[in-house]
Amino acid sequence: MNILAWLILGLIAGAIAKAIYPGHQSGGILGTLILGVIGAFVGGSIYTLLTTGSLALTATGLSIGGVIIAVLGAIVALFIYYAATKRTV
Repeated sequence: MNILAWLILGLIAGAIAKAIYPGHQSGGILGTLILGVIGAFVGGSIYTLLTTGSLALTATGLSIGGVIIAVLGAIVALFIYYAATKRTV
C-alpha cells in the first residue's frame, strides 16, 4: 500500500509543479510521476536540512504538508534540470 501512496503523491506533486513552473514541460504521465517522486525526496531532504541542520535523504508522506513539500521539491528539481541542460522556458 505504501507504493500506491508514493505513486499518488508523485502524480499530484508532479502535476501541480508542472502547472506552476513557467513554460512547457514534456514527459507525459510517467514523467510527471517521476518528477513528483524526485520532488518528494528533494523537498523532504531540504525540509530536514532546514529543520534539523543535517542533510539526510528523506521523503515526505501522503498528507497536505507532504504534498506541499513535494511540490516545492519538484519545482526545485525542474529548475535544476533546466539549468543543467540550458533549456529555455
